[in-house]
Amino acid sequence: MNKTYQVLIADDEPIIREGIRDAVDWASLGMEVAAEAEDGEEALELALGRPIDIMLVDMNMPFMDGIALMRRMKEERPECRFVIITGHDEFAYAQEAIRLGVKDYILKPVNAQHLVQVLGSVRDELDDRQIQEDYLKKASEQIEKNIPLLRERFLLEWIHGLLDEEEASGQLDFLGLPPCRPSQVGIARWPELNTPQPLMKESDRQLYLFAMENIISELLHPAPHILFRDHAGWIGICIWGEPALELAADAEQTIQKYLKLTVNVHMEPVQEGAESIAAAYEACREGVFREAQLSPLVRRARQLIQEQYAVRELTLESFAHTLQVSPVYLSRTLKKELGTSFVAFITQTRIRKAIQLLNSTDLSIHDIAEQVGYDSQHYFSTAFKKVMGVSPNGYRKGAAFQEQ
Repeated sequence: MNKTYQVLIADDEPIIREGIRDAVDWASLGMEVAAEAEDGEEALELALGRPIDIMLVDMNMPFMDGIALMRRMKEERPECRFVIITGHDEFAYAQEAIRLGVKDYILKPVNAQHLVQVLGSVRDELDDRQIQEDYLKKASEQIEKNIPLLRERFLLEWIHGLLDEEEASGQLDFLGLPPCRPSQVGIARWPELNTPQPLMKESDRQLYLFAMENIISELLHPAPHILFRDHAGWIGICIWGEPALELAADAEQTIQKYLKLTVNVHMEPVQEGAESIAAAYEACREGVFREAQLSPLVRRARQLIQEQYAVRELTLESFAHTLQVSPVYLSRTLKKELGTSFVAFITQTRIRKAIQLLNSTDLSIHDIAEQVGYDSQHYFSTAFKKVMGVSPNGYRKGAAFQEQ
């Protein structure tokens, strides 16, 4: 070890202090005498004013005896090591000090050989402690550096059902994650990853994946979340807190807009129960596979609805004209692939957007109705109640009550 340990000698007899100081080749032990004190109070003041590693303490000193000094030092500097200097008649008294974690004791008159032996033992103990601290520090730095990788590995095990609730709870705290199961999980699937003959280099694909992760993270902010890569190379998503109602659609649109990539994003709520996360993630896998079966027409129609839901004059006929297909064909294709009609899909989209505004703003119901594409507050409230079973005002009051 390169460290030179700092020693303080506390004894009220100058001849004892001088004898101890001159009897030891301190440099050969990797030590130096940093201070001397003639009473307990002075010793305490000196020791707290500098980094003292070892204290040679006389049991019987004025103002503050050795026991009181060591008790204070154990409170203030628990890493400091003590060696007692004591007479034969004080040995029983010294036994109490042994219980305070004193390394050893030296009988007066001080035997130099015994003192060197004791100090060597203390040095070895301090060296071992320093090595341990160095290893723990390196381990802590390594863990900190690898926290993202550890989180990814943990979430992969969790979503595949390899961890029970107790194991997961312990790791959540260690990894700095919220102490509960996520509220939602999801998958962002880029079909390019699964093609037999990729159209771009692996380095470019990784670059696009990182860009996709950045976009999704920005959309999720400030909700606590973790993104990870699952075994298929897809982007896994875990969200804590308020569910991201429109994350899937928003992510698909934003990635398409800025990266010019077609991706499938599917989200599922996490229910109660030990297997809930694994079940929700499996539902996401099924969801993105269903998404992959959608025709280009339905994908384009759904994207346009997400973009134009606030347009009040939006009709099946105008929409079909934009997509250059007949209204009948568009209606039939939407019903076949999405299981819902054109009007129902627009209504669902508008109500989801309205819920976002009710949860995140103080806008009036009238203003929200206008922002999501309704001609009147009455028409909006009727549609909202039909879908949600409660009026917009009732929903807002219920959400506020739940937060209290």
